[in-house]
Amino acid sequence: DDIGGLDEAKQRLREVVEWPQKCPDLFDQLDIDPPTGILLHGPPGTGKTMLAKAAAYESDRNFISISGPEIFDKHFGESERLVRDLFDAAREAAPSMIFFDEFDSIAGRRGGYSAGSELKDSIVNQLLSELDGMNELGDVVVLGATNRVDMIDPAVRRPGRFGLEIEVPLPDPTGRREIFDVHLQNRSIADDVDLAWLVSMTDEGYTGADIASICQQAAMEALRSTVDAYDSATPQDTPL
Repeated sequence: DDIGGLDEAKQRLREVVEWPQKCPDLFDQLDIDPPTGILLHGPPGTGKTMLAKAAAYESDRNFISISGPEIFDKHFGESERLVRDLFDAAREAAPSMIFFDEFDSIAGRRGGYSAGSELKDSIVNQLLSELDGMNELGDVVVLGATNRVDMIDPAVRRPGRFGLEIEVPLPDPTGRREIFDVHLQNRSIADDVDLAWLVSMTDEGYTGADIASICQQAAMEALRSTVDAYDSATPQDTPL
């Protein structure tokens, strides 16, 4: 509820992350295996990381987050060991969620000839081994977020691994209005502030992060205009 817009993405996450915990009997009766790998993709700043955190919170899962580049280690075998340790920790902390940000950096297409391609291939192989290996994931959900879904190795994207892909698009006018509402709900707003006008002035190219920044900048402008008066006023007469 704290995330404006993205209704379809939020609903799909509820279905695959929350529902299996809330109504496991129904999944058993219908013989449905909830997906363990979910790929969130969309432009930067659209809220992929926030969605992952919210899904973990709503489902009461332990949240383990790591950025893709953090996995790389120049020492032989260390990157693969880090992936193994990450999954082992998630199994021990289950119900849990592993979130890979910048997922394309560690799950890119294999078989390249650029520098470091062998290490990247080894990381992908280790990732696939954890998803398909003898050690079952149990109550562990794995989310990956990327701006470049086209760069993900096809083997990673197949059903049974990261087979469920959820687009996190740029917000439409309704979504932008909801995002403004979220970021302005705890701020004092002047009577002449027209949210409909703000929505119309922020076109389809604005992300949720852009709108959050606009609200933050507006608050800073209000602070700049009153800070001198604040310094000279008595506590009961402060202008804010």
